[in-house]
Amino acid sequence: MKKIIVTLLLGMGIICAVRAGNDREFKERISKEFSLSADGSGSTLFIYNISGFIKVEGYSGNKVLLEMDKTISADDEKNLEIGKKEFRLAFDQKSDTVMAYIAEPFDSRPHRNWQYNDDRHDIDYNYNVDFTVKVPYGMNLHISTVNDGIISVSNVSGNLNVNNVNEAISIKNAKGTTVAHTINGDVTVNYLSNPSDESSYYTINGNITVSYQPGLSADIQFKSMNGDFYTDFPEAQRLPASVTKVKEKKGEGLVYKLNATTSVRLGKGGKIFKFETLNGNVYVKKQS
Repeated sequence: MKKIIVTLLLGMGIICAVRAGNDREFKERISKEFSLSADGSGSTLFIYNISGFIKVEGYSGNKVLLEMDKTISADDEKNLEIGKKEFRLAFDQKSDTVMAYIAEPFDSRPHRNWQYNDDRHDIDYNYNVDFTVKVPYGMNLHISTVNDGIISVSNVSGNLNVNNVNEAISIKNAKGTTVAHTINGDVTVNYLSNPSDESSYYTINGNITVSYQPGLSADIQFKSMNGDFYTDFPEAQRLPASVTKVKEKKGEGLVYKLNATTSVRLGKGGKIFKFETLNGNVYVKKQS
């Protein structure tokens, strides 16, 4: 494998309550299904989770099948009861678009300011939801979580937008254009066929490993402060670095910073795949 070293600036089921030590817990399994009018290729599933894993698998049906394992925990019975009454998942379907999100105690959908809402009280309980989902093979995904859960996607050929914060992302047997971004964790992707359009892979603390089919033609853009770029594609050609000038205000004046990006051409080049990490390596591999 070649090493290119670059240094840059930057539904209801089981319900139970259990007691563990001084903590009280309430567990509930919820099942939902949504029928689609077609094979899923023009449909999108949105999941906006906060705490818990998301596991999505493609299958040959025409329904979106969701199973959610919900856990509410608190230090005492009073706050556990508040959490049981207050916490709420919500689901929405408009045509062939399906959405699952947390509605209470805070709305987890983007731009809802769920982190900082002065009109809401502080909560004295914790909540976690683990999603296990089946979708038609061709469905598009737009899914995210924040804490305590890996996001894994397998056998989904639609376009993928996958975002995590404090865990890894794993995508297997993909075909569509991909955005896979996390903060603390590895990003691992392999493709059954190479994405037809620009894709992006990002982490701050972790490695990025992406396996493409042979014959890939693309321009790889790579940025890292403390990492290297590796590939086993033959005839990888390093292109001249591109430099972007960024203007920032500082005090009474302006500061200009130069951000450098290294590009590596695979095959004849073409579509752009962006890789960025702060502390970690990038591995672009050829599927055997």
